[in-house]
Amino acid sequence: MRIKKEIRLTLFKLVVALVGAVGFAYAAGAETQNLLNVSYDPTRELYRDINAAFIPEYKAKAATDLTIKQSHGGSGSQARAVVDGLEADVVTLAIPSDVDQIAKAGLLDKDWRKRLPNDGSAYNSTIVFVVRKGNPKNVHDWPDLVREGIEIITPNPKTSGNGQLSLWAAWGSVTQRGGSEAEAARFVTQLYKQVPVLDAGARGSTTTFVQKGIGDVHLTWENEAYLEVQEAEGSVEIVYPPISILATPPLAWVDANVKRHGTEAAARAYLEFLYTPKAQEIIAKHHYRPTEPAALARFQAGLPKIELFPITALGKDWSDAKDRFFGEGKIFDSIYKPK
Repeated sequence: MRIKKEIRLTLFKLVVALVGAVGFAYAAGAETQNLLNVSYDPTRELYRDINAAFIPEYKAKAATDLTIKQSHGGSGSQARAVVDGLEADVVTLAIPSDVDQIAKAGLLDKDWRKRLPNDGSAYNSTIVFVVRKGNPKNVHDWPDLVREGIEIITPNPKTSGNGQLSLWAAWGSVTQRGGSEAEAARFVTQLYKQVPVLDAGARGSTTTFVQKGIGDVHLTWENEAYLEVQEAEGSVEIVYPPISILATPPLAWVDANVKRHGTEAAARAYLEFLYTPKAQEIIAKHHYRPTEPAALARFQAGLPKIELFPITALGKDWSDAKDRFFGEGKIFDSIYKPK
């Protein structure tokens, strides 16, 4: 009998322990929040490390367990997905005009640029060239791209921020060095005649160039170029043209969604973290250009010099340039004829 009583007592203690564990798990669950970061194509590695650094800091400050999920794709496609109902808490897209599109749909404050430093950008970037090892086609500047026999890989500007920036960089390489709009149009028209395939996003173009071995030159984000060289184990290399465009990838929390999810404080803290010294060093490590001056100076040390022109060289602002170049029936539609 005593043995049976001991067994019953042991079982009772186990039940109490299990109930306590379930109660603790439920309590912990009540303090857990989820964020969805809808981002552009090549930021997977960056935000993986940003999330790993931010989550424990936020838990220590806010006593909240945070899970951050990622969604990646062409920046234009991602913006449209948010407008169509993708429940983004934050957007970290490639082009400010893509965030403007979300604002026009009424999902966030139209003055979103004023809520964070540097017009809502924590890092900058640009477009560079990736070529085959040894640069066999001797490509060093934009005019070299349209020589006979050179194939160019770049994503579709209708869906990709990389694609838009590549076209703007090519256009500005003419006009910012004294060429006319007509000359820029002829140059870019010829460039796209030498593009064998338009992938939907930056990472797709990387796959086409590196893994499939298609093309002689890849027009891509600076950070993506370094990742290509690393993953291709020396079979490709980076060429910095003398001039390119200044890219200012934007950040914003999506007001309508964070209010509904109850995640506004976490979303804001997440984006504000990107401006901290710790995050700026992570940003530099992944070959994005920090906005913090000291981190930027360290990043640029030893890099080839490159002139970066702003979007206002091509339009009144990002949205104006996007409409002018990529609106229905506008410049891109007039110069690109699908094969």
